[in-house]
Amino acid sequence: MFKKILIANRGEIACRVIKTARRMGIRTVAVYSEADAGARHVRLADEAVLIGPPPAAESYLVIERIIAAARQTGAEAIHPGYGFLAENEDFCAACAENGIVFIGPPVAAIRAMGSKSEAKKLMQAAGVPLTPGYHGDDQTPDLLRQEADAIGYPVLIKAAAGGGGKGMRLVEQGADFAAALASCQREAKAAFGDDHVLVEKYITRPRHIEIQIFGDTHGNCVYLFERDCSVQRRHQKVLEEAPAPGMTPERRAAMGQAAVEAARAVAYVGAGTVEFIANQDGSFYFMEMNTRLQVEHPVTEMITGLDLVEWQLRVAAGERLPLAQGQLQIRGHALEARIYAEDPAKGFLPSTGKLAHLAPPAESLHVRVDTGVEEGDSITPYYDPMIAKLIVWDHNRDQALARMLQALADYRIVGVANNVSFLSRLTACPSFAAADLDTGLIEREREHLFPAAEAMPDTVWLIAALAQLLRESEAAARRASRHADPHSPWHARDGWRLNAGARRNLLFRCDDRACTVAVGYHAAGYTLGVGGHDYAVRGELNPHGRLRVDIDGTRLDATVIAAGEKRHIFVNGHAWQLASIDPLHHAGDGGGAEGGLLAPMPGKIIALVAAAGQRVEKGAPLVILEAMKMEHTIAAPAAGTVKAFRYGVGEQVADGAELVEFDAGENAA
Repeated sequence: MFKKILIANRGEIACRVIKTARRMGIRTVAVYSEADAGARHVRLADEAVLIGPPPAAESYLVIERIIAAARQTGAEAIHPGYGFLAENEDFCAACAENGIVFIGPPVAAIRAMGSKSEAKKLMQAAGVPLTPGYHGDDQTPDLLRQEADAIGYPVLIKAAAGGGGKGMRLVEQGADFAAALASCQREAKAAFGDDHVLVEKYITRPRHIEIQIFGDTHGNCVYLFERDCSVQRRHQKVLEEAPAPGMTPERRAAMGQAAVEAARAVAYVGAGTVEFIANQDGSFYFMEMNTRLQVEHPVTEMITGLDLVEWQLRVAAGERLPLAQGQLQIRGHALEARIYAEDPAKGFLPSTGKLAHLAPPAESLHVRVDTGVEEGDSITPYYDPMIAKLIVWDHNRDQALARMLQALADYRIVGVANNVSFLSRLTACPSFAAADLDTGLIEREREHLFPAAEAMPDTVWLIAALAQLLRESEAAARRASRHADPHSPWHARDGWRLNAGARRNLLFRCDDRACTVAVGYHAAGYTLGVGGHDYAVRGELNPHGRLRVDIDGTRLDATVIAAGEKRHIFVNGHAWQLASIDPLHHAGDGGGAEGGLLAPMPGKIIALVAAAGQRVEKGAPLVILEAMKMEHTIAAPAAGTVKAFRYGVGEQVADGAELVEFDAGENAA
């Protein structure tokens, strides 16, 4: 077994590999960019090496620097994690040339499966079912359009070297093909350095089912059952589960055997995933093979009781697979939710910033949290905005769903927009709860998943007011303890007045609604008035913002996190954000420039779709911004005229930068 390995990745996968290696008595080396100098994986590793500036293209994707770090530290092997160089044949070859073990498949397997079009030719020869489509080398736009017309719409354009939902576009009609192709090729070139695409028939209501396979250098290959990854947004997975609901033993065996045949066709070694598109009738087609460990591998670990990272290390060291096919068994049901710094209400726009408060649910036999960040860390614009993977397990699917809902209700994140509340709605939505799954589930359930904003319940205003009053009392007590006369009544914040009871008002705001909470003091607590109704309220504020509150005899547990004037309130599985308003403080209105369209996040301008002086309709694309490895289109907010662009193609822009001078109105010109 290895004595020391280097992890050529970051985030939760780097942390996971470090933990497994440590349990096996293997020392670890982390690599990091300047943006990750204080990252969790750097803190966990035995050694760490700086490899460059924040952009991945200047650090994590520079093969020479990764190899140099391994040689410098004496690492015998490199674990690529997933993403970055995990499926890069040049990196695998460089490891071999330098006498370093690549913890993954051989170069030939990566090369064979690295091109979706070439992989499909191999699978056809191996007898693996394929989706109807065009996988040829001729990339002439007119030919691709003709092939799409012949296949019949809808079709899916996919980057041949792609993965992770990048370089992929769904085209519903021929008129949209040219624009979709150009966008797909542009994104594929930026993400993978290759704009080669393939065109396939889009299966209506498809399920995305993948098979975990494992091979060793002794000719053994097994499948570790399946995962259902159908729930996606923008072709990226959101919720995964194992085993797949409704899977019969016969279908599982057929898909598992097809996956093994796919692996054997390229003499596969290590962990890999064979992905299939499955029809509702049970038929399935090969989609692609990922020659690496997948983000969602924990659900397989939870139902098999195995550590797949340990298997990777053992196989890479030349050992045989620990178990044969007949020894593998499914136990219970597991779900994984990807916790992202993003705003679902704004098209899942990624969010950046400092994690001012991060409190995941407690880990146990039933709950696992894989993360690469801790409270105080930052989500930067340079890398994927994943905060964590939340994995739950129980004896059956219904119990696992209940575990997931409770774990999501216990998750507390402050500092960045996040998808925890969305994931709660998604887990509870009728289609997912009933296992009526397909890749269009999120769109089908939009009414449930993106409800109209709820009115703030009185309970939330009361909790915000109580937390503020209790914090004021605690602060007064601390000040009194430092005073020469700590028992002086002048230190008290109990509302005492001579010959009369004291009353005061606390003002809060949520979006465009303001609320005044009238405060009355009494010996047992407070009388808080909201909307003309008085409530008897008392409570106890514990560390980390935890609040036990009693409202008219009803007890609740809540968490209130203060960040400046903002108050983040978590209660009854819901998260609310409001602001505490100081009426004596009058801040300026601020805001963006009049008539300007602002960058929603830091990024790079990759295309100006309109022209200065052009009249456009509402929703017309104006600028395409690349950020977080994805394209974001800035559209016209109304009919009007583009007056000027503030940045050119290739320029970097900051969050909130004015991109376009835009004049709205009927007479704009």
